[in-house]
Amino acid sequence: MASSPLTGIMTDRPLLIRDILLHGERTWPEQEIVSVSGSGQRHRTTFQETFRRTRKLANVLADLAIRPGDRIATLAWNDYRHIEIYYAVACSGSVCHTINPRLPEEQITYIINHAGDSWLFASVDFIPLLEKILPNISGVRGFIILGNDGETSTIPLPGAIPYETLINPASDEYEWPEFPETTASSLCYTSGTTGHPKGVLYSHRSTVLHTLMSNIAATINLNEQDVVMPVVPMFHVNAWGIPYSAVMAGAKMVLPGPHMANGQLLQALIEEEQVTVAFGVPTIWLALVHYLESSDKRIDSLNRVYTGGTACPRHIMDTLLRVYGTDTVHLWGMTELSPLGTLNQAEKRTDLSYDEKMDLRCKQGRSAFGVEMKLKDNHGNPVAHNGKDPGILFVRGYAICSGYLGEGEESPNTSLHDSDGWLNTGDIATIDEDGYLQITDRAKDVIKSGGEWISSIELENLAMAHPNVAEAAAIAMPDGTWGERPLLVAVKKDNNSLDEQRLQEWYQGKLPEWMHPDRVVFINELPHTATGKVIKSQLRGQLETLLSQ
Repeated sequence: MASSPLTGIMTDRPLLIRDILLHGERTWPEQEIVSVSGSGQRHRTTFQETFRRTRKLANVLADLAIRPGDRIATLAWNDYRHIEIYYAVACSGSVCHTINPRLPEEQITYIINHAGDSWLFASVDFIPLLEKILPNISGVRGFIILGNDGETSTIPLPGAIPYETLINPASDEYEWPEFPETTASSLCYTSGTTGHPKGVLYSHRSTVLHTLMSNIAATINLNEQDVVMPVVPMFHVNAWGIPYSAVMAGAKMVLPGPHMANGQLLQALIEEEQVTVAFGVPTIWLALVHYLESSDKRIDSLNRVYTGGTACPRHIMDTLLRVYGTDTVHLWGMTELSPLGTLNQAEKRTDLSYDEKMDLRCKQGRSAFGVEMKLKDNHGNPVAHNGKDPGILFVRGYAICSGYLGEGEESPNTSLHDSDGWLNTGDIATIDEDGYLQITDRAKDVIKSGGEWISSIELENLAMAHPNVAEAAAIAMPDGTWGERPLLVAVKKDNNSLDEQRLQEWYQGKLPEWMHPDRVVFINELPHTATGKVIKSQLRGQLETLLSQ
């Protein structure tokens, strides 16, 4: 008869976000949080003052009869008040639901109603948006407006209350409750590019584990000497977890507010606040590099930037490293992964030449601790990790969702996981013998030509390596012979004289002829989501117009 495993004799305390808060407040009380307002003014506070105000807000939530499990929404930028809401809502037992304010109005309305939000915190910028959708979000009991006294003196929303008016008289004595670590902490909806957006409901356990996974030396490795600037918005997958990671590590935070794509302001923040680490999607670093090149400014304090959401163009990584001494670290992840999946630390490889390292940097990297990866073909068969054969990427791990909010047994998402519980990411990728992941496309974006897959990402990155191209997107156009052929949509730098023929010639010798785009169309601006991703569905919808140009 087999014996039972021996149970360890250790205390069993739940993993709660509350303990990140208490650790940061106790260990680094004087560490700074710097926020930038819409007008560009800077607000300075400390961990100690932030978490004192967070306790005041927790008392306010109780006075408003907000109960454990209630969903509390935010329409807000990256600033100190949003940090207070993050911690007060989750640590008191409710759910912090961050909403992307740049989604279409109908999607924002759907998300608020689907989540069942009871109260909504909103920056003054979003009052006009709330006025428009107010008749369709009747489940929201009240609005709390984030802003300074002058900005919130007159609020046209019925029943709206200024944030500072609420918390100023509240007590800063509050005992954080204890509850199961599986309690929901925050909620983020995926983009609704196919059907309605879907809610990913994080737990305290998954959030604490994700923070620990992010902060180990083999991963992002923040510490109290770092000055961290999350340009990625706090309404997008909890700003990649940085509001938790920075507090756990004791790092100073610099929060750029609504100025995410302002290269001039970002450079000033980096230089004046001595930012050492920054996080954002590639379009952010495109804007920063363009400003640096035009202004002759420097970013000497910035040791590394982490980038994800889409592949970062090689020439941006090369320019940041060669000219400014800043390492670019590729990340890959998803809302469903909390979001970290992989990261690329090619800069630590001493066995490679500069060009070999740069080749490696273009990949999304190896899996973070707590994440496993595998590839399958369209028939569910395993695909070899040889760096050549693409397959559909599946993952599993500690902080990965098992389903979406509201999808119970009566309406399961049968395509979300395979029979062994691995999440189907919807990405097409290769994995090499050393475990480096390279995303070649989203399954919905891959161009299938004559039975072969053409990577839209590869076409885009090569186009953006051209000195006269600011940005590019590759999409599939129907073809009677091959099924699909690539169309490249490009934006010129400074309206230069680059034409279609010369950009097509740029691909010569860099890719096989059959992979080259059949057409190149120039437009003034590509459509983007609020997090900087190109909206390819919109380009596909404009395909007939693009082809007529």
